[in-house]
Amino acid sequence: MSRKIAVIRGDGIGPEIVDATLEVLDHLEVPLEYVFIDAGLARWKREGVPISDEDLEIIRKCDAVLKGPIATPVERKGYRSVNVLLRRFLDLYANIRFFKSNPLSPMGNLDIVFFRENTEGLYSGVEFRPLPEVAISLRVITEHASRRILLKAFRYAVENNRRKVTVVHKANILRETCGLFLETAEEVARNFPQIEVEYSIVDATAYKLIKNPENFDVIVSTNMFGDILTDEAAALVGSIGLVPACNLGDEHAMFEAIHGAAFDIAGKGIANPLGLMMSATHMLKYLGFQEKANILENAIWRVLSIGKVLTPDLGGSSTTRELVKEIIKFLD
Repeated sequence: MSRKIAVIRGDGIGPEIVDATLEVLDHLEVPLEYVFIDAGLARWKREGVPISDEDLEIIRKCDAVLKGPIATPVERKGYRSVNVLLRRFLDLYANIRFFKSNPLSPMGNLDIVFFRENTEGLYSGVEFRPLPEVAISLRVITEHASRRILLKAFRYAVENNRRKVTVVHKANILRETCGLFLETAEEVARNFPQIEVEYSIVDATAYKLIKNPENFDVIVSTNMFGDILTDEAAALVGSIGLVPACNLGDEHAMFEAIHGAAFDIAGKGIANPLGLMMSATHMLKYLGFQEKANILENAIWRVLSIGKVLTPDLGGSSTTRELVKEIIKFLD
C-alpha cells in the first residue's frame, strides 16, 4: 500500500540533500507518494510567512514527514521557527537521535540512542522584556511532558534489549524545573526494574561523553540539554552529517538530519546527504518497509567502508551527485 509523505526541501543545502534522498528512495521502488510543501526562510522572504495553515493541515493528513534543514535566523524578528512549529503542531514530543560507530568514526564501539524532550523547556519561546535592559525567558517543564519522554526512552530500552538509561538533569541548581523532571524519572524508573538507571548532571555528562562515551547506552533529557549534548555526541561518530534523527508523537512522525542549512556550501554540489538518507531508513522502518530500510542502510555502510566516494566534510573530494550514484550502485 502506498504511503503519503510530506516532503519539505528546506533552506540552504536542504533541496540538494532532499532530492538526493528521494532519488535513492525511488530507486528502491518503495511505494511512496510525495506531497511537496514549501516552507522555510526562503518562503518567508518571498511571502512573509515560512509555512501556511493550509500546509500544516496537508501535513497532518500524511503518513510521515521527510524534512530538509530549515534555517531559523537570529536577526529576523517576527520569524516563527518552522522546526518548533511542526513539532508542536504534530505533537512530536520525542526527538530521537542515533549515534552509532561507522567506518569513519574515531570511536569503534559507540551505540547511543538519545531521547530529547521536544516540546517545552527553554525552547518554549516564552520570553519578554519587562524593561529595555532586562530580558526574561521562562523554562517551562511539566510532569506530563517529562513522563511521556521518559516512558518513551525506557520502553525503547526494554524493546531493544538495552541495558541502561541515563537521565540527564541539572536539579542541583534548577531545583524546580529539573527537580520535577528528576522526580518524574525516579517514579518512571521504578516500573522498569530490569533497566539500570543512571542520573547524571548535564555538565558532568558533557565531560563523560568525551571521556568515556562507551559507558552510555540510552540517554534521555530535557529539550535544550538534549540539543546541545547531541551536537557534541555527533563528533564521536565522525561528522554531524552522519547522524539520523526522528521526531515521534503518538500519531505523527517527522524524519530529518540533525545538521543545519549550511548556506556556505549551498549550490556547490558538495553537500553530504547521508544524514538524511539514514533518517530515511528510520522512516521506512516506521512505515513498515523494514527490508527496504535494511538495503539502504547496508548500501550506506558499504560506501563508508570503501571510503573512495566521500564528500569534503567526510574527508573526500566527491560531489553529492557522485555519492548518490555510488549509493545506488549498492542498492541492486
